[in-house]
Amino acid sequence: MTGSATSDAVAEAMTTLTRRAFLPPAQRAHADEDRPLPLVHGQTNSQPSTVAAMLRLLDVPPGARVLDIGSGSGWTTALLGRLVGPGGSVLGLEIDPDLAAWGGENLAAWSMPWATIEQADPAALGRPVESGWDRILVSASGQQLPDALVAQLADGGRMVLPVRSTMWLVERRGEDIARTTHGSYAFVPLR
Repeated sequence: MTGSATSDAVAEAMTTLTRRAFLPPAQRAHADEDRPLPLVHGQTNSQPSTVAAMLRLLDVPPGARVLDIGSGSGWTTALLGRLVGPGGSVLGLEIDPDLAAWGGENLAAWSMPWATIEQADPAALGRPVESGWDRILVSASGQQLPDALVAQLADGGRMVLPVRSTMWLVERRGEDIARTTHGSYAFVPLR
């Protein structure tokens, strides 16, 4: 599923799951501004146009199994949950324990039990699952393409992530890995 069907699903998800509900009270007045907004401990809530671009590149089908790395306030995990629907599953991972707990509370308000947020293991990148993830979204910038995450992609899987300041789309077809770049963005560093 590509093109307008994905665009419409992303637009619908972003309209339904408003950014305002995933921001600290002091930032809610800025929810409609297309810029990153501060959360806690140096983390940010990405600007809506960047989130939309990433989700469109990810091309999430209903029923997919999705890993959301750097789930922050829970907004991207909720958006992914909306895109996969009850037949799919989304696991959001967040390294900051306070942010993971708060993001989990924000997500829980939307009654999508197929989408959850957990604290990430600081010693491991991602969370391997049998047969791999259909989609992986990374909302933090690494210095290079993380082999550990590429290995967690299912056959036919897609991953969208910033590497330094460039957005990458990584696709797995068996043993073949295709990489394309899609513009420049600024993100917090991947830890």
